[in-house]
Amino acid sequence: MEAFDYYPWLFPTLATLFGLIIGSFLNVVIHRLPIIMEREWRKECSESFPEYKISPPEGEYTLSLPRSTCPKCKTQLRLIDNIPVLSWLMLKGKCHQCSQPISARYPLVELLAASMSFIVAFHFGFSYFSVALLFFTFILIAATFIDLDTMLLPDQLTLPLVWFGIALSLFGVSPVSLQDSVIGAMAGYLCLWSVYWLFKLLTGKEGMGYGDFKLLAALGAWLGWQHLPLIILLSSLVGLCFGLIQLRLQKKGIDKAFPFGPYLAIAGWISLIFGEQIMAWYLGSVMGI
Repeated sequence: MEAFDYYPWLFPTLATLFGLIIGSFLNVVIHRLPIIMEREWRKECSESFPEYKISPPEGEYTLSLPRSTCPKCKTQLRLIDNIPVLSWLMLKGKCHQCSQPISARYPLVELLAASMSFIVAFHFGFSYFSVALLFFTFILIAATFIDLDTMLLPDQLTLPLVWFGIALSLFGVSPVSLQDSVIGAMAGYLCLWSVYWLFKLLTGKEGMGYGDFKLLAALGAWLGWQHLPLIILLSSLVGLCFGLIQLRLQKKGIDKAFPFGPYLAIAGWISLIFGEQIMAWYLGSVMGI
């Protein structure tokens, strides 16, 4: 679009505003999607195993219904309460009806989505692939916080991300070739799948979930197989650092499970933005260039 050529600041500005708005929706996804999944499981179990007398969920529960309410006083949120960041600031982080504290994570997710959108738009400039990368970023944010909360990586997020990444390569939108995208998806999945089974055979324990395999497959589909070694290395380093900090703060044993998906997402996004520079620096250091 010619407007973005004449005004290079326009796309980053619009992307930032868009990210701020989508960040508000991501808070809904992060909160509601695990509940929707649990309700679906209960419904399937009640239908498949009637002898256990599992009560099916009542009412309708989607990303849009029922309307959001205060968890304490059940007052329905007003339209003015849903303005990203500003509403939280105007309400001073409390419900307007009962003064129940509202978690600071809501505006933080909105600011995170806005800032990451700005970085993607500023770094890559306007293109159809850059627009796709914004949605790639949003899904990584949602997957990260859901995994942190529930230790689950929903198929509703990871599987469409895999196929969307391959489709972008298929139709020439992505700079990653179709071959590199498909190999990236296969190698990403099989890499962690192999580690999972090797660890299970050696220890008899499950080291990670299948959602991690699918997330790395998605990252491989979007970035190509060439980025997988860097993603695995970065996610291991980030996971080690944050894992030790978490265990230290919570004073839990080393065998305590913690989600690996957020570290994959962080490493994948870092590789998206800085991957080529990091690999060029590493190869230059190794080869003495």
